[in-house]
Amino acid sequence: MSTDSGSRRTNGHRTVVTWAFVLAVGLTAGCTAEAPEATSTPSSAVLAPGKPGEPARTIAPEDYEGMGGADVVTDADADFMTRMIGHHAQAVEMAQLVPGRSTSEQIAKFAERIRLTQEGEIQYMSRWLTDQGLPVPAVASPSQAASSDGSGPRAPEAHDHDSMPGMLTDAEMAALADADGTEFDRLFLEGMITHHGGALEMVDEVSSAGRDETVQEFAGNVAADQIAEIDRMSQLLDEL
Repeated sequence: MSTDSGSRRTNGHRTVVTWAFVLAVGLTAGCTAEAPEATSTPSSAVLAPGKPGEPARTIAPEDYEGMGGADVVTDADADFMTRMIGHHAQAVEMAQLVPGRSTSEQIAKFAERIRLTQEGEIQYMSRWLTDQGLPVPAVASPSQAASSDGSGPRAPEAHDHDSMPGMLTDAEMAALADADGTEFDRLFLEGMITHHGGALEMVDEVSSAGRDETVQEFAGNVAADQIAEIDRMSQLLDEL
């Protein structure tokens, strides 16, 4: 095995160990921290979901006291689900480039798994946003994120590279599309490892600032899946 391959294996292992530790700490904190009183006042504005088809209401901290167990989500919850749709959409685009460019059957199967998983999660996040009366971002993928009944508000296309860690630039996506064979496989694996690492950063953010239990559970599942996938991609990269 070359020195570069050994370095990639070490870096990949460190990435997985680091994020596994972050996830474990976050989950431990969530299990041991004392639950806040139902009538506690939040430090920032929260969203009270509207009825189906109606927009959510923003509640200022000074207006929240006395609302009891109101069903609310924080801006962090909504922001995570909105941005992660765009983040997942790019992973789907990357996976769609694999057929016809990669010469590895293993990478082709792995990419298809990523595509199917993340398209399903895009639909899940879209339904969650619709249920909260929040706009669903348009994405450039075959499954076009839609509300549960095909209606509901939609936001501008969610492909803001600057606001989402791990996103490949337009130039990097173009280079990936122009490559083939082993060079494509290398760019795809390296790019997707970086992309997954960015998703884990977003999970870490919502784990600290989010409130909605559904979002927290979903974020934890995303982290567990992507940590495992980073490990697998690091192995595939070493085998090139």
